[in-house]
Amino acid sequence: MSDKYIEEKTEDKKEHVAGRSGARFSTKMLVTLALLVAMEIVLNRFLSINAWNLKIGFSFLPIVIAAILFGPIHAAVVGGLGDFIGALLFPIGAYFPGFTLTAVLMGLVWGFFLHKKQNVPNIILSVGINQFILGLCLNTYWISVLYGSQYGPLFMTRIMQAAILFVVQVVVIYAMGRFIPRLKEYVN
Repeated sequence: MSDKYIEEKTEDKKEHVAGRSGARFSTKMLVTLALLVAMEIVLNRFLSINAWNLKIGFSFLPIVIAAILFGPIHAAVVGGLGDFIGALLFPIGAYFPGFTLTAVLMGLVWGFFLHKKQNVPNIILSVGINQFILGLCLNTYWISVLYGSQYGPLFMTRIMQAAILFVVQVVVIYAMGRFIPRLKEYVN
């Protein structure tokens, strides 16, 4: 076989693996993403404090890890699949696609702000958007639609949760920052 033929086949193979976007999907990446989805389900469904209008837990961690390691699209997939599969396998209440949409949007926000640089302003901005716009405003709207509650009083009861989780998430993500480079080396 000629060297030119081998080069063409190698390039074809690389293009097939990379896809149109140029992102490579290795077996290690897919296994890591599946593990993060499973972790999100366990943290969300079994290790969180859940009430009909409040949720306190660490289910954001797998999504943040996916965001830092792989970027916004992968983090959105982890958030969306984690919410959808968790709702199907271990329902807390009726499944509502609005919460899955919020989980996808949160993954996009984490990925947009934290994929390249995990500095304090990026952490604060991403947590603020996720907690106060998506978590507080949008999820409160979904709860009011789902249960027929008034938005205003429900919003007021959820402000304290958002404020507490804001501080917790900023501290945890900042502290996690020194472990992520080692994890990046393993995955890449």
